[in-house]
Amino acid sequence: MPDANPDANPDAMPDDLLQRLRRFHDDHYPGLQGQFQNLVQDGQHPNILFIGCSDSRLLPYLLTGTGPGEVFMIRNVGAFVPPHDGFIEGAQDDADGSPLAPGRPGKGRRWVGYHGTAAAIEFAVLKLGVDRIVVCGHSHCGGIRALYEEIPPEAPNLAAWLDLGREAALPVQVTPEALRRTEQRSVVLQLERLMGYPMVRERVESGRLALHGWHYVIEDGEVHVFDLRTASFVPASAANHSGTGPFDHAPVHDGRGGTPPPGTGPG
Repeated sequence: MPDANPDANPDAMPDDLLQRLRRFHDDHYPGLQGQFQNLVQDGQHPNILFIGCSDSRLLPYLLTGTGPGEVFMIRNVGAFVPPHDGFIEGAQDDADGSPLAPGRPGKGRRWVGYHGTAAAIEFAVLKLGVDRIVVCGHSHCGGIRALYEEIPPEAPNLAAWLDLGREAALPVQVTPEALRRTEQRSVVLQLERLMGYPMVRERVESGRLALHGWHYVIEDGEVHVFDLRTASFVPASAANHSGTGPFDHAPVHDGRGGTPPPGTGPG
């Protein structure tokens, strides 16, 4: 019978993950123990819902300068937001019932409900009462690039999930500039979907909730924030706000070379 203790086997690979868990408990947790105990006793009261890509290079706590209990976080491929009613335009099958090629838009509506991201949005707004929602895309996003690529048949869930970003894709040759524009257009598309959540729209229109669109340029270490009035993304170092959302009553123009939101300008 093999020894259940890997430390007793000199040929066993070192368990680096176990060592990290021990370092957290022994070295880091003691300095945070009081803070965590208060968060348990008083509950969590984050004021920010952060919807970001699962990419390992995106570090929300570093970007926002926050700590435990301050950010309610949703991570998924592409930082996508499912529609509140559970339906998305463009079915998996065409009108005649034949299956669609990957990336080819269909007709009708398709059910995409029962999703953890949608449930987390509802929980953050209705239960936690967050007053800010950030949708954060980033440069070199594999999920956005996948919108222009063939999806392997072994990944049906990924293929269906990417439908949530296809409206942001451009009918152009894939270039770094096209990918950057698609990443930014996708952020705005997700902000528009958020406004389809009744509890989000009601709070936005009453001034109790603010939406923020961000595009993190990894290689520059800077977040570009979406500005509705210029329909463009502005480096945070040059911006006068932390980003806006797609308010229906606010004026929009094409931004003279900026990246207009899907459906609001040339693109």
